[in-house]
Amino acid sequence: MRITADRERCVGAGQCVLAAPGVFDQDDDGLVAPLTARPAGEEEPAVRQAVGLCPSSAIRIDEQPTSSL
Repeated sequence: MRITADRERCVGAGQCVLAAPGVFDQDDDGLVAPLTARPAGEEEPAVRQAVGLCPSSAIRIDEQPTSSL
């Protein structure tokens, strides 16, 4: 799993931080600031919840497996 956050779309609701505080934070302007692009496996349910709760759809999940090369 890889996450991306579109800060231009973010409205600063903070739902991502409440759902997955180990993965998301907010900057001084209140906009989403991912702490990592590749959350640990145990964080995946919380990340999925954060994506679902985001009112502006600013967070996306890429399910593509990564190459180990």
